[in-house]
Amino acid sequence: MKKNKIEHYSEKEALEFHNTNKSGKIEIISSKPMTTKRDLALAYSPGVAAPVKAISENPDLAYDYTTKGNLVAVISNGSAILGLGNLGAIASKPVMEGKAVLFKRFADIDSIDIEIDSNNTEEIINSIKNISKSFGGINLEDIAAPDCFIIEKKLKQILDIPVFHDDQHGTAIITSAALINACDIAKKKIEKIKVVINGAGASAMACAKMFINSGVNKKNITMLDSKGVIHSERKNLNEWKKNFAIRTNHRSLKDALKDSDVFLGLSSAGVLKKDMIKVMSKNPVIFACANPDPEIIPEEVEQVRQDAIIATGRSDYPNQVNNLLGFPYIFRGALDVRAKTINEEMKSAAVKAIASLARERVPDEVVAAMGGERPVYGREYIIPSTFDPRLVSVIPVAVAKAAIKTGVARKKIKDFNLYSEQLKNRLDPTVAVIQGINNQIKKTQKKVVFADGEDENNLKAAIAFKNSGLGIPILIAKEELVKKKLHDIGYEENLGIQIVNSTNQKLRKKYVDYLFKKLQRKEGLLERDCDKLIRNDRVIWGACMVSCGDADALVTGNTRRYSSSLEKVSRVVDARTGEIMFGLNMVVNRGKTIFICDTTVIEYPTAKQLAEMAISAARVVRLFGFDPKIAFLSHSTFGQPTTDRTTRISDAVDLLKEKNVDFKFDGEMQPDVALEETYKELYPFSQIVGNANVLIMPSLHSAAISFKIIKSMSRAKVIGPLLIGLGQAIEIAPLRSSTSEILNLASVAAYSSGVIDYKKN
Repeated sequence: MKKNKIEHYSEKEALEFHNTNKSGKIEIISSKPMTTKRDLALAYSPGVAAPVKAISENPDLAYDYTTKGNLVAVISNGSAILGLGNLGAIASKPVMEGKAVLFKRFADIDSIDIEIDSNNTEEIINSIKNISKSFGGINLEDIAAPDCFIIEKKLKQILDIPVFHDDQHGTAIITSAALINACDIAKKKIEKIKVVINGAGASAMACAKMFINSGVNKKNITMLDSKGVIHSERKNLNEWKKNFAIRTNHRSLKDALKDSDVFLGLSSAGVLKKDMIKVMSKNPVIFACANPDPEIIPEEVEQVRQDAIIATGRSDYPNQVNNLLGFPYIFRGALDVRAKTINEEMKSAAVKAIASLARERVPDEVVAAMGGERPVYGREYIIPSTFDPRLVSVIPVAVAKAAIKTGVARKKIKDFNLYSEQLKNRLDPTVAVIQGINNQIKKTQKKVVFADGEDENNLKAAIAFKNSGLGIPILIAKEELVKKKLHDIGYEENLGIQIVNSTNQKLRKKYVDYLFKKLQRKEGLLERDCDKLIRNDRVIWGACMVSCGDADALVTGNTRRYSSSLEKVSRVVDARTGEIMFGLNMVVNRGKTIFICDTTVIEYPTAKQLAEMAISAARVVRLFGFDPKIAFLSHSTFGQPTTDRTTRISDAVDLLKEKNVDFKFDGEMQPDVALEETYKELYPFSQIVGNANVLIMPSLHSAAISFKIIKSMSRAKVIGPLLIGLGQAIEIAPLRSSTSEILNLASVAAYSSGVIDYKKN
């Protein structure tokens, strides 16, 4: 079993993450405009009177006139936090905010975290009951057993919205899907398998019940707690454990495992030993799901059983049992039909959907999003990846259908094919793009130089690049300054990251020779001039490292103006043959992705340069998995008004028509015409109007101003500017870029070095 890299962070870095810009991880924004007096009057008084009256007469209209239908409360009392134990309600808030973020990221569900400072089940139940009308669903989290059973059971009886304790049911749903497929691969009939469950908490109980619903014979389930096997002769068992007490002579885990088919661990690290696995049946199924360390690591299993099918709760091994595969999508389907509850049929539908998805051939677009490697149903792929973009369009559909069929849905869905497409459009496409790039570069392990190695954000990006397994970072820096900075940000000094600088005489001479040969006739520089450049300029040094083959890619910038970095890089590296250099920004806002160019290089491009820019942009956009639809922008639309400046744009369009390119384009047009569908009926002759995703701007000024306004004044996500057309894989971060922005550019540079043949240059 191939082990993947797992990420590590210092405590200080984690604390800084939670306290950067605004404290915490979530905020509330208005979904309606709030700019005019009329907007405010409609939003509050007197405008709210109309929906208030309507809802008072028909409470179900709250789904239409408020956020209720897309709002989930994430509730905890902090009595069982993430393996940390009972640390109290307020200590659970970072976890609950994190859960809210996951709801939004994976299923576009708005969430509010609520921490209840009580260990009294009646108080908790009443608190939730009294606020429940505000929400479309309740997600209970990190509440200790048996209180979680009592609270959920009572709330399901008294509330008419879904109540879901994810620690129980999320784990059960994902594990059951994995079990179905593991049995299929191992050629075992699920109704005949013998299952041993080590652990008797909330998730273990729920898994056992879901296993039974999936076909496992209850008599064939042996459950253990900290005192051993839960058998019928034991005394002082609570009502939940009594339900799983069986008649057996087995008392220990080793006894129970003899001739068993399945081990499910929801207990503690290291409790499953290699000699215990030896006595299991042929093709044993081992789910070691203790967090953060499993009951046994897969390498130990493989030392004694080559025929085992293994899953863990960890992301650094195949077959991760992760609740992310379930709860966002289950709630998405339940909310979309305004379900009164999440019943067993809906859970079973989710199980079957997840299991079936792993058996399907993974399509090309999903392969791209997952890094270019097509997973194949088998021992190391029994459940889908948490980053499989199909999850959002498959699981909610299955859940919604089950809700409608069982009569708990308030709303019907007439066209499930349309619903599936709508679900796909809810997610941020940059996530799939960056995830796909990162998955790809993890396999190639490119060497990426971080030129500004002493800058804190660059250093953090380099550390993240290494710890995430994305590649091999190299810092250009002074070692003593890096050590000091590492101490300041809470890391150990010895990170195993290579540090280079001009004190390396061998490399220094190599780069001086390279630069002198390149510039002696171009700039008339003497050898000593080149030596001075190499010694004093880390951007020049880094560009030489890439040009001389000592690294695959470079990311620089952040500590100086973009134009200054570009000037230095351009002295060392030429443009690619047949291409021009320009800046390309990917901008994502409200699910729509556009690319804007040129944002950084050519101040006032000619018609020919605009046409060449479009050709190169189309090539790059396709590398990111998008079908290019290019609009040439202007203050005019199709000749109205016509000026000497607009003719340059229309001339570029004519030049492209002559080249017979393989992508759609049109212009000149104003940006709203290019992006808004309402204009399609005015210009039916154009395939680009209202449909563009690549915007060729008339000048650098308009491009840079536009994307920076978008970035500063909206909630848009921006990747870039990407430096297109350069003869090496080099990216330049704008002044004061964040760690995440630098990391993204480093990933793109590493990706480019693998997919673009720079040797042709």
